[in-house]
Amino acid sequence: MKELTKAEEEIMQLLWQLNEANVATLIEEMPEPKPAYNTVSTIVRILENKNFVGYRKQGRGHIYYPLIEKDSYSKFSMTKLLNNYFDGSVKSMLSFFVKKNDLSVRELEEVLSEINKKEK
Repeated sequence: MKELTKAEEEIMQLLWQLNEANVATLIEEMPEPKPAYNTVSTIVRILENKNFVGYRKQGRGHIYYPLIEKDSYSKFSMTKLLNNYFDGSVKSMLSFFVKKNDLSVRELEEVLSEINKKEK
């Protein structure tokens, strides 16, 4: 799987949320200042070339939809983060986030509860 740029990921986040959209709808959903139509259209075409987005014709335009599931890309991104910054150690990554995010005891217990559920 290829890595996405920040702009590409922003478009994918919208497509994952909307399930499908044309360029005008994507722009409507974006925060101010809104990018130019041609900019978003170009990013969508790049996502097509990377096989992240498919389309179907509708009238004179296209309706775009994700080909890659959000969970698949999340797993890819987290694995890359884990390997590049924490030498593949989940323990190191969790320790980092616990320290940097100042998690409460309750939040830590919730994390442990989720881990225990997975082990069963």
